[in-house]
Formats: sequence, structure tokens, C-alpha cells
Amino acid sequence: MPTLSRHESVFVLRFSEPEDPADAPDNAFSPEFLDSLDAALAEVEASEGPAALVTTGAGKFYSTGLDLSVVASDPAGLPAYVSRAQRLFARVLRLELPTVAAVNGHAFGAGAMLALSHDHRVMRADRGFWNLPEAQLGMPFPPGMNALITTRLSHSVASTAMLSSKRYPAADAVEAGIVHESAEADSVLDRAVAVAAEMASLRGANYAGIRAGLVAGVLPHLDEPITQL
Repeated sequence: MPTLSRHESVFVLRFSEPEDPADAPDNAFSPEFLDSLDAALAEVEASEGPAALVTTGAGKFYSTGLDLSVVASDPAGLPAYVSRAQRLFARVLRLELPTVAAVNGHAFGAGAMLALSHDHRVMRADRGFWNLPEAQLGMPFPPGMNALITTRLSHSVASTAMLSSKRYPAADAVEAGIVHESAEADSVLDRAVAVAAEMASLRGANYAGIRAGLVAGVLPHLDEPITQL
């Protein structure tokens, strides 16, 4: 389950923290995982003073997004489940503090979209893909997810990523503008924390308002409950 720690002005939200990185889970969005993220974000929101947030996984996974076991076990509940994932993206986009994704490994589907919800993205250089597999899986992009991807990425990159399910390693992701920079495996988190620390003093309503303007067309779609997929 996710854990939250604070290092001076930077909160670090780890999706998992196994003793052996080889045992790291894929950080799929189980209901319990989402509950833990909500609780951690509430703690961040309740804090005071300059601050920024870094999120990261462990081992070879950042997050694989939607939990396919949940999808398969409750088809009727799928719209509500995807709606909840979209509300997570909206919550990150509304935080009154800078956010940095330390993409330590694979970021697939909704996990890739969670990374896109951050203000700055650092991706591991030697291993891992950013990928939207929905076309290959026969899954649609509801309006909120569509708006997030097409707002955060250029039209050509968004259309390629969405229609072809192309896998982007770090070098390609940087070139495409999906992430801002790459770093070696043992320095991804350190680099993300350094970026976050530089931005922590910007925390406040003005920062959140500037971001809200950038994603003004996204938030209403993320907030709207999905009724059918």
C-alpha cells in the first residue's frame, strides 16, 4: 500500500516500498490502493507552508493503472470504477502545490495518465515504458481521459499513443514531450525531489489557479460521472 513521508518541503508518496525491489507490485488501482492515495493526498492538502509532492513506484513499476481483476469481476460497476480513477487525476490537478512524477518503471493506461496529471515528469532512462494499451485491449477512452491526454500532449503524439498503443521508452517519451526529462535508475527519485524542492515555494492559490487555467477544458470532463463505457 502507498506510504507518505516528508523530507523538508517535499512530500514523497511511494505507491509501494518492498524490501526487495524485485518483489515490487504493479501498483494497479485496486479500491484499497485508491483509498490509500486519497488518504495520503488529504494529508498533503492539510499541511502548511511551502511544499511540493513527488509520486513514485518501486522496482520496474510506476503503475499499471486500472486493476483488470476488478474490471473482470464487476462489469456493471466499471463506469463507477473508471469515474473514481478520473477523480484521482482531477484531485492531483487541483492540488495547490507543485507535483512531480518520478516514473521509475512501467506506466501503463491509467497509470500513464496519472503521471500526465503531474506538473513535471522524470522517467527512468534504462528501463520501463509509458504506454496507453486501451486500443489493443478493446477499451475506450472516456471523455475525461481523452481530454487529459489530448491537453497534456500534442495532437500528433496523443493520436499515435491512443490509436497505436505505442510503447515509449524514456528517450522517446522525452522527445515526444510525454515526460520532461530522464534520469538513471538510481537517481530518478532524487532528481524528482530536487525539482520539487525548487518549486515548493510556489505553493498556493495562485499556482493552483494558473494550472487550473491550463487544464480548464479537462476538469469538467474528469468530474463528470461516467454512466456507460
